[in-house]
Amino acid sequence: MIGIKAGAKFVSAALLMAALSGCGGDGGAADQTVPLESYTPQQIFERGEFELARSRTKDAAFYFSEIERLYPYSEFAKQALIMQAFANHQSKDYEASRGAAQRFIDFYPTDEDAAYAQYLLALSYYDQIDEVGRDQGLTFQALQSLRTVIEVYPDSEYATSAILKFDLAFDHLAGKEMEIGRYYLRRGHYTSAINRFRVVVEDFQTTSHTAEALHRLVEAYLSLGLTEEAQTAGAILGHNYQSTDWYEDSYKLLTSQGLKPKDRGNNWLSQIYRQSIKGRWL
Repeated sequence: MIGIKAGAKFVSAALLMAALSGCGGDGGAADQTVPLESYTPQQIFERGEFELARSRTKDAAFYFSEIERLYPYSEFAKQALIMQAFANHQSKDYEASRGAAQRFIDFYPTDEDAAYAQYLLALSYYDQIDEVGRDQGLTFQALQSLRTVIEVYPDSEYATSAILKFDLAFDHLAGKEMEIGRYYLRRGHYTSAINRFRVVVEDFQTTSHTAEALHRLVEAYLSLGLTEEAQTAGAILGHNYQSTDWYEDSYKLLTSQGLKPKDRGNNWLSQIYRQSIKGRWL
């Protein structure tokens, strides 16, 4: 990422800042009294950096975007585009950040900052999924964009962070399934609940929600009188998560009905149990 220049530069550019203050100032970047066309792209870029340094990110984004508009073929246009994406992200204007980052990737796919542009694009989705109840479409888009960082730029400084965020976003999807499953379970809609918990066990088995999903399956299947499935879910839970409270709760629930965790029958859980004891699951 292009860094923000430090104090000495701003001191030397003090007169420029005063001249440009009419373009932004306390009234905001849109309050223009001096046309930006009067200044060089370098001067406008330095004003954008100045605004970033004092945390006026919306004004900074404005100046960087003006370079793209006024001087699209200058040497500063490329720098301004990635900085525009950064400034908009700092302002939480995720759509604008995403647009600038995508333009950078389209125009400069081999540039050293392309990896950062892709990372910013992914963050524009990821930073909107901090609550499990939000639209999960954003989570899918974040996963796709983070995967691109990981696969296309594996040696970049952003790959490790992208991997961590990918795992967290994946966990969010599982969390959403659990949230809906618990909702159905509380209202006695056991089949619908089972369908949600099954998705977690089959598709999100590396997330932090798998142990609870297995316990909820024990609860739901016992409520339906399907003891073989309940016992098998308990057996999987015991094999993979024996030290958890979820297994302890399932064990008590099963034994209270004269049952014990054990692989029974020939159902979808039995197939998972047989895979898990052979070391091919989790």
